[in-house]
Amino acid sequence: MPNFMGIDISTTSAKAIIIDETGRVLAIGSSPQPISQPQPLWSEQNPVDWWDGVVIAVQSALKEAGLTGEAINGIGLTGQMHGLVMLDADGEVLRPAILWNDQRTQAQCDWMTEKIGFERLLELTGNRALTGFTAPKIVWVRDNEPDVYARCAQILLPKDYIRYKLTGAYATDMAGAAGTSLLNVKTRDWSEDVLAALEIPRAWLPPVHEGPQVTGVISSEAATLTGLTAGTPVSGGGGDQAAGAIGMGCVSPDAIGVTVGTSGVVFAPLADYAYEPEGRLHAFCHAVPGMWHFMGVMLSAAGSLQWYRDTLAPDADFDDLLAAVEQVPAGSDGLYFLPYLAGERTPHADPDARGAFIGLTARHTQAHMTRAVLEGVAYGLKDSFTLIAEAGLPATYTVRISGGGAKSPIWQQIIADVLGAPLLNVNTPEAGAFGAAITAAVGIGTFPDVQAACNTMVTVGDSVEPGPNQHVYAEGYRTYQRLYPALRDVFG
Repeated sequence: MPNFMGIDISTTSAKAIIIDETGRVLAIGSSPQPISQPQPLWSEQNPVDWWDGVVIAVQSALKEAGLTGEAINGIGLTGQMHGLVMLDADGEVLRPAILWNDQRTQAQCDWMTEKIGFERLLELTGNRALTGFTAPKIVWVRDNEPDVYARCAQILLPKDYIRYKLTGAYATDMAGAAGTSLLNVKTRDWSEDVLAALEIPRAWLPPVHEGPQVTGVISSEAATLTGLTAGTPVSGGGGDQAAGAIGMGCVSPDAIGVTVGTSGVVFAPLADYAYEPEGRLHAFCHAVPGMWHFMGVMLSAAGSLQWYRDTLAPDADFDDLLAAVEQVPAGSDGLYFLPYLAGERTPHADPDARGAFIGLTARHTQAHMTRAVLEGVAYGLKDSFTLIAEAGLPATYTVRISGGGAKSPIWQQIIADVLGAPLLNVNTPEAGAFGAAITAAVGIGTFPDVQAACNTMVTVGDSVEPGPNQHVYAEGYRTYQRLYPALRDVFG
């Protein structure tokens, strides 16, 4: 039976998962990653630390599974998106990587938008210029570190630096490249128009591959360090959200993914390219060949509940807090919560947006406040569905849900009621790395395509159907939609 490895370089850790062709998890290895914030708004990591962590994670996974490198038939990669890795002509790192959550580049985003034009930028790249994306980071280095810029010969994303260390090859995947603001997302190739406008050499950018496509093989040097076998194929993989969607089985337009982690993500696969005219949704290539996706991101989902517990009930157990919610009616007796504790991205691209409880009265209890937090996050997820619906949701669809916040039955029921759609639980561990391993299985021909692989390897659990509170939440959502516009000037 063939086995596959998915490697994930996230912001907090390097992970390696080993699965067999049925999707059974044989082992997971991990290694924590340091992060640096040398100035306000800056966020950086040393790519050498990533590689050290991957070596440890791969060795750990092989040991836990009791396998040698010969037992791994293919490898797929995933990781944090948008980060900037700059290499010189010898392949050496020129400066620490600037990460997805670095906020130093607003001036460069404004310049990009003015130079290319807002509508044209959306048409080409599917997205507005955002500080998290790669292109404004490149321009920032040119503006502020000209000596580094002058020595640059190659630009890579975080996972693609790991690919280079594993294989010696420069390559990237469609999903990751779509998050750079340099890819023509419709044609699935680097945009000559954007590169020319920003004066970034195309020679600096690696070839772009579909997720399952083999991009190289494990080198002898990497084999010696990791315990993998030289010559093992390495597939393109995908950026973290696209790979995670594969790990959840969200590989057709009727399977929409919702992840309730610290942030909340709504992932809607598309059979054809489309973009939201105001740039309120991300439009990226999927890691599934020939597919795209919309993505809505709310910045504080389970993070809102974490803040609420830590700040207002630090001694309470989460289970006890949530159990009390059952005694409060849907709608929390008119109490609302805006989950904008870290600003917001979808649908309000507003870093100055703020969280709020609205409608508090003396009759409201802690249980009301807890339920209002759960409902506020569900309404925030609904915002992304509202935008996606304008682009044409399928007539019927299911929502696959994952993430730490999704483990609560009462929160799942609230989300199902607010969305008016059934939720399917997907218990895939480390969905990003799992999805990357699936791309490897397709890449070496074990499965004919990603859909067939997911049909076999992804296990779907229980379903949560919308209940009788749908009409209460439909009315509540209309009120929720009016709250941000009413308070925006106060926030600013």
